[in-house]
Amino acid sequence: MFEDIKKEFPILSQTVHNRQLVYLDSAASTQKPECVINAVDNYYKTLNSNVHRGIHTLSQKATDIYEEARLKIQNFIHAKHSREIIFTRGTTEAINLVASSYGKLCLKQGDEIILSQMEHHSNIVPWQLVAEQYGAVIKVIPISQTGDMRLDEYKKLFSEKTKIAAFTHASNVLGTINPIKEMIAIAHQNHVPVLVDGAQGIKAEQVDVQDLDCDFYCFSGHKIYAPMGIGILYGKEEWLDKLPPYQGGGDMIEQVRFEQTIFNQLPFKFEAGTPNVGGAIGLMAAVDFIADCGLENMIAHEKQLLTYALEQMQTFENMRIIGNPASRTAVISFLLGNAHPSDVGTLIDFEGIALRTGHHCAQPLMDFLQISGTVRASFAVYNTKEDVDMLVNGLKKVGKMLG
Repeated sequence: MFEDIKKEFPILSQTVHNRQLVYLDSAASTQKPECVINAVDNYYKTLNSNVHRGIHTLSQKATDIYEEARLKIQNFIHAKHSREIIFTRGTTEAINLVASSYGKLCLKQGDEIILSQMEHHSNIVPWQLVAEQYGAVIKVIPISQTGDMRLDEYKKLFSEKTKIAAFTHASNVLGTINPIKEMIAIAHQNHVPVLVDGAQGIKAEQVDVQDLDCDFYCFSGHKIYAPMGIGILYGKEEWLDKLPPYQGGGDMIEQVRFEQTIFNQLPFKFEAGTPNVGGAIGLMAAVDFIADCGLENMIAHEKQLLTYALEQMQTFENMRIIGNPASRTAVISFLLGNAHPSDVGTLIDFEGIALRTGHHCAQPLMDFLQISGTVRASFAVYNTKEDVDMLVNGLKKVGKMLG
């Protein structure tokens, strides 16, 4: 049903090295449809003004559409209140916000933080920083050789010292879609709150934060067809009320005196400074785009491409597919013979094909896999079977070149 949707993405009409561009790097960042580009463009052409701070017409209109975007995200992830939706620069800032504020409130010497072996650096380093600051200890959930979370071992990690668990909804390397609802329930049985890194999971499944019962859920707009530089932290109201502010400045205050500052109500308590209004509007347009397409339809389309690509790539004698999880997103990480991933990525770029190479900001996972990096192909709604055929043909050509 998405045969013609590529036409809605202007960037995909270009050529690279005199070849038609085949963009297979959507796990890093999706391309933007015309409707999103137009929404951002229209804001800067007709409404550009700071929000929450002016009584003039432009400011009021900008504020209205900015808050409309917040409501749109609330409905998109089924949050209970719009005040539980915090605009951030992306998943990374959202996780840093929680780690910093939660650490300040809750962590002390000897406390424990549970992470997993498949985490992106963005869900490792912030916790390392607060662990070092407060003397906490990080415990790691191991994974199986197929790339699935070891729930039996996860359960064993909890103790009276466990203060928070933070894990990814879906792996950006293996594509693993984790059973996060079950994992959240296990943590709550141990009276431990949970943060979910939803950077990859937000478009892999329909997210209902109330049904999941997660305490925090973080994601980035640029993974779901929205601009870069805008993201979301969802937090349960009771947690956001308790946590201290992450940054100080304008808009997050109710009253400032040199003797004392009274902080603003939610969600503004966590939104210091001039926000990315254009980004929020772009995110709203992206959510509308997803609604028009139908998220379930998009997921089904991507899984068809994934299945087709795996079938084709598994015919290679010298192809090693990394991971075989029970449930996965439209991501394939692989190695082509003994070729270095960077060599494969460089050569296939001359075929007009955009892939991602390297450790994908998941070095602990690479250590577990005993490799330095992979080549990664990732699919989105604008990809087609023809794109997969071009990938396969390109890899055959590169394989011959590299011997």
